[in-house]
Order: sequence, then structure tokens, then C-alpha cells
Amino acid sequence: MSKNTKKTSGKMATLAAETLNNPNASALAKSLAASALAQSGTDKQTSAEMEEKAAKALQSDKYSDQTKSLAASVLSQANRERGC
Repeated sequence: MSKNTKKTSGKMATLAAETLNNPNASALAKSLAASALAQSGTDKQTSAEMEEKAAKALQSDKYSDQTKSLAASVLSQANRERGC
């Protein structure tokens, strides 16, 4: 199985931390933020479940640009052999 070695950037990690500390952030935004932070500075990859959530967030009109940025970051760190 190939490994995606991309890591969360400092800018995305900051956005993720701010999202987790925001009491008004949606549950999905916080979930994506947690996933992005978990991949900051590690070789961890996005789980299949998070890939699906992130893909749906990107396709929806109801999520903010910040949530979509987190979703894109999470998807960019997905396992390439799963098709993302």
C-alpha cells in the first residue's frame, strides 16, 4: 500500500486549532480540524470515514470556506490507493 506523506501545513494547523476552540464551529468542522491536527507533523493518513465526510463537505453549499479548507487539507492527506 502506498503512503501519502503530505502533512498539515502550519497555516492549516492554526486554522484547525482556532476551529476547535470556536464554540460556534459545527461538529463537522471540529471533526475535520481534529483530523488535520492529528496529521500535523506525523505520517498519519486520513481514514476512509474522514475522507467521506470531507468529500461531502466540499460538495455541499452549507459549509463555510474555512470548513472546506479543512476538508481539502484532510483529503489531500488521504491514502491514494483508496481513490482520493
